[in-house]
Amino acid sequence: MIALGSDHGGFDLKEVVKEHLQKRGFEVKDFGTYDKESCDYPDFGRAAAEAVASGECEKGIVICTTGIGISIVANKVKGIRCALCSETTSARLTREHNDANMLAMGGGLVGELLALEIVDTFLDTEFSGLEKHSRRISKLEQ
Repeated sequence: MIALGSDHGGFDLKEVVKEHLQKRGFEVKDFGTYDKESCDYPDFGRAAAEAVASGECEKGIVICTTGIGISIVANKVKGIRCALCSETTSARLTREHNDANMLAMGGGLVGELLALEIVDTFLDTEFSGLEKHSRRISKLEQ
């Protein structure tokens, strides 16, 4: 199951991502927002991150206008490694090297086609499992 969260600035892209994930056969839990009325990204980013941290959801995707604020709030939740990505190389490397469990994107910065490529890359890339990367992740969690 994939947790989704966005504020009003990420709402449109979240809806596109949600439809794409469902077409790919993923279960999706949408933590809001549910419309384009002005709201506060920490409410929705935190809810999605807590679902991933608790194990309720396997991974999460959060979106605000830039992706910056919502990635910061997600990373405040213990056990979350949220990476802000605006292209596919970062999405691949954050999974291979950092075993990131959440992806953040900027709805005002990333177009729909690129966003879906980023999502697919993030979800389809496995953690490398190399000792050096595992060691570094352990240090992040300390």
